[in-house]
Amino acid sequence: MAKHENVSLSVIRRLPRYYRFLGDLLKNGIHRISSRELSLKMGVTASQIRQDLNCFGGFGQQGYGYNVEALHKEIGSILGIDKGLDIILLGAGNLGRAIASHMSFDSRGFNLIGIFDVSEDIIGQTIRGIRVSHADTLPEFCRQRRPKVAMLCIPKNSAQEIADNLVELGIRGFWNFSHYDLALDYDNIVVENVHLGDSLMTLCYRVNEVLEQNPEGPQEKE
Repeated sequence: MAKHENVSLSVIRRLPRYYRFLGDLLKNGIHRISSRELSLKMGVTASQIRQDLNCFGGFGQQGYGYNVEALHKEIGSILGIDKGLDIILLGAGNLGRAIASHMSFDSRGFNLIGIFDVSEDIIGQTIRGIRVSHADTLPEFCRQRRPKVAMLCIPKNSAQEIADNLVELGIRGFWNFSHYDLALDYDNIVVENVHLGDSLMTLCYRVNEVLEQNPEGPQEKE
């Protein structure tokens, strides 16, 4: 994957959505699409699509549009999906189990290779073909397998300490569901803090706005 300098995080955050929509187009047998057609499907402007893709060199052809399969593959390469980073899960309670069981890690650039917990009721169970191990075995596991990413589904009050320890064990990225905004004092450590409650409250605000503006419900389009 080529290195792309000075690409904003907002552009990077839109790439997975492009990748997902293009994948759906391929499944539906669509192999060519214009930026205008893609914009209508995605609800963003054609100009925004062209600007985003131009950050990586641009992939369309004048009068032809985009080759859906080629663009899907190129965006996957930019995202590094073909690298297959090894990821581990800490916390195999309800949330951790649900994510581990249902998330398609391999199609999103990761290989789930280890699951850890401290609860004796959970240790020894099998999730997605992986036996849950005690968190005490993490140091040896990391020395042998060298995972680079950790998913945290652990209590908020232990997140920072555990993350610090994981950095010492070679972890370089965190997918964090702990309700604690990790702010690690390390260079070259990547954190994606996921707050499901924030998303739900955003939905609450937006639905209430719609209800206030249009309490009778949507009208049929003419």
